[in-house]
Amino acid sequence: RETYQIQENEFLTFDALRQSSQCVGRVIRSKTDYGLMVFADKRYHRRDKRNKLPKWITQYLYEENMNLSTDRATTAARNFLKSMAQPRNRHDDVGHTMLNEQQVK
Repeated sequence: RETYQIQENEFLTFDALRQSSQCVGRVIRSKTDYGLMVFADKRYHRRDKRNKLPKWITQYLYEENMNLSTDRATTAARNFLKSMAQPRNRHDDVGHTMLNEQQVK
């Protein structure tokens, strides 16, 4: 077994975070999708672990939503899903989404 000068714990961390990223990617499949992924393991609160996640995930990990109690996490999830379920005004969205004007109509 070759190790390629990589410590076993570093490889295992990388592999676990790669799999986590793939799971998030399965929730969000297109530009118009939204979803909720809960990183419940306390190790995700550690910056050295979190920094190994891709930027398209970490840009949405807000400090105020980390290390929450179950009640607070449930409330945050409920508020997020309620806000995403609201009808959108296409004029408000033009220029603020990844969609062009034709796709918003």
